[in-house]
Amino acid sequence: MTTQKIVAPTAEGLAQSVLAAQKAGPKGGLPPVHLWNPPHCGDIDMRIARDGTWFYMGTPIGRPALVRLFSTILRRDGDDYVLVTPVEKVGITVDDAPFVAVDVDRDGDGLIFTTNVGDTVTAGPDTPIRVMRDPQTAEPSPYVLVRANLEALIDRKSFYRLVDLGEHAEHEGERWFGVRSQGAFFAIIPSAELG
Repeated sequence: MTTQKIVAPTAEGLAQSVLAAQKAGPKGGLPPVHLWNPPHCGDIDMRIARDGTWFYMGTPIGRPALVRLFSTILRRDGDDYVLVTPVEKVGITVDDAPFVAVDVDRDGDGLIFTTNVGDTVTAGPDTPIRVMRDPQTAEPSPYVLVRANLEALIDRKSFYRLVDLGEHAEHEGERWFGVRSQGAFFAIIPSAELG
């Protein structure tokens, strides 16, 4: 009996698989990665840095279209991030969040974020904003849910814009400073800590 060794595909091979799947599938929109359950082929030397830069074998991927292509097949399985095609699944490393929200605009009662890979998402009950604070420094790390448990770290300039739009409101029995979008209030910091 012979055993077949599963070899992790290259970035080029993944890109070709994605392009083939896109041609065969419905036009427009994101690939249905939630429906694909191919075998896990191991990990690939791909990393997304905290600033949103994608690396392959230690080198930044300089083609935005390729980064966008890979971002469309990204999925989070538990604590693991994987790139998924109809025929293969490989693990990658994500330093913080897979995306970075690089802009925010208010449209009516919605806060619309744009990510470094061109996605847009309006914060709301199904796409919340959350803020984590470093236990030692109390520095905030704000995030917005982009899709299917994939978040974007909100960059500093966009976070400052959120603070400019903020208000004080009752939240879980306390007074908090936060922002509203699509009728939902997203707490940033307890009002008492603002001094």
